[in-house]
Amino acid sequence: MKKLVALMLALALCMSMVVISASAEETFKIVMMVDTTVVDQNNGRDAFEARWEELHPGFDLEIIQPDHSAYYDVMQQRMSSGDWPDVLILSSTYYADYAANGALWDMTEAWENSQTKNSGRFNGDNVFEGLKIDGKLYGFAPYRGNGCVTYVKKAWMDDCGITEAPTTYDAYIEMLKAFTAKYGTYAVAAAGFVGNEAPFVNYLPEFYQDAYPYFIQQEDGSWVDGFTQDNMKAAMQRIQDAVKDGLIDKETLTNTTADARNKFYDDKFGVFTYWAGTWATNLKTNLEANGKDGELIALKPLEGLPAYYDRVPPVWCITSKCSDPQKVFDAFIDTMLDGGDCQMLWTYGVEGVHWSKSAGTVLAGTEKEKTYEDGQFHMLENLEKEGTLYTKNHIDPMLSLASFADGYYDPKEDSVKPEAKAAAELFNENSRLAAIVPATPTLSELNGELTTLKGEIIADIALGNLSVEEGFAKFENEGGLEMSNEIVASLNELNK
Repeated sequence: MKKLVALMLALALCMSMVVISASAEETFKIVMMVDTTVVDQNNGRDAFEARWEELHPGFDLEIIQPDHSAYYDVMQQRMSSGDWPDVLILSSTYYADYAANGALWDMTEAWENSQTKNSGRFNGDNVFEGLKIDGKLYGFAPYRGNGCVTYVKKAWMDDCGITEAPTTYDAYIEMLKAFTAKYGTYAVAAAGFVGNEAPFVNYLPEFYQDAYPYFIQQEDGSWVDGFTQDNMKAAMQRIQDAVKDGLIDKETLTNTTADARNKFYDDKFGVFTYWAGTWATNLKTNLEANGKDGELIALKPLEGLPAYYDRVPPVWCITSKCSDPQKVFDAFIDTMLDGGDCQMLWTYGVEGVHWSKSAGTVLAGTEKEKTYEDGQFHMLENLEKEGTLYTKNHIDPMLSLASFADGYYDPKEDSVKPEAKAAAELFNENSRLAAIVPATPTLSELNGELTTLKGEIIADIALGNLSVEEGFAKFENEGGLEMSNEIVASLNELNK
């Protein structure tokens, strides 16, 4: 009997060790939803996922990544279905709305106690103050929002005998007319006549000028709807005139950002307002890959016009249905700017896929046959776009909110091209920060319908289907003004 009992105890102990061992091997899954600001399937996403998991033992990262232009439609459908991801990236509009409706985890305390905030390397306190809603933080941004500057093809200026970049609106319009006359095509194209998220007007800043089609807070703290102000009517007239004169691509109405970029690379137009910094290099190298002249001139804001908009950055949020939000914060959020290997992954991608320090030759644009020595950092050729180099992964090194740790190699100086640096500096010196509009129940209820109506009216005016006065009469007749006034009243209630 004693032997039997001893044997049973031994077997029980053995089985418990097996259970403990199996338990120790279990992984914690994090479901992440993101747009293509992280490398997609065609650009080494599997390698990114594998490297992230290698840096986070015990975690399994599942990535849900719709096409960039469809991201918010798919994201809303998933949230509506109740099958929420653990962590997702949101623009400022969705961020404020979801935070107000309880869909996001309050990470205020977690952030205050985080390694990143207390590392001594973090330099984005002012950005995070702007992300707080009623004093609480629901999202994390690893980089500044950035914004757009207007790029002009120097070759087109030279062909038209224009020796100096325009500094006034009149000179700008004359340049567009010269381009249209010379090349028989429109001079400007954009992804929409108005954006679908803040700051809305960043792709056509010279035409919108001081007009803004969303809710704005005045100096006295009161709120108004910028769409109902007189300066919006003036902006709509400028856009309508430019489309009628053939200066702006009519297909701007349906262009995606990819459509606009591809038309620019194909030399179908010469003036493109797009992101500052790294995108200056992307535009240059893609033009050259298409056999075009890649030299671009970035314009300062025209005289008398407001500065470019520095957008509220997209934020990483943990949903309130996440099973262990603190665990997700510690593993996913608090390591993104760790100053080492994980920050390197989010900034530059995977070694051997997106960048390398091995000796080799890179084929890209004007840098064909450029050879690097062993140990010399360089970006690799784009897997999807032959003849172009990668410039970054998710975090633009010029916009990062934290430096790399002392002693860790920071490849920034070796990876940032002169044109990117110049465009970033021009933007930083000539930009203003866009603001988050706080969500109210009334705004959440009415703003979707109101924004759709505004977009329809802007499109009809731009294409000449309605005059400016007819468009704003339609806005009132179809309930736009009433909805606008209700939202404004709800925002002003917050001040009481």
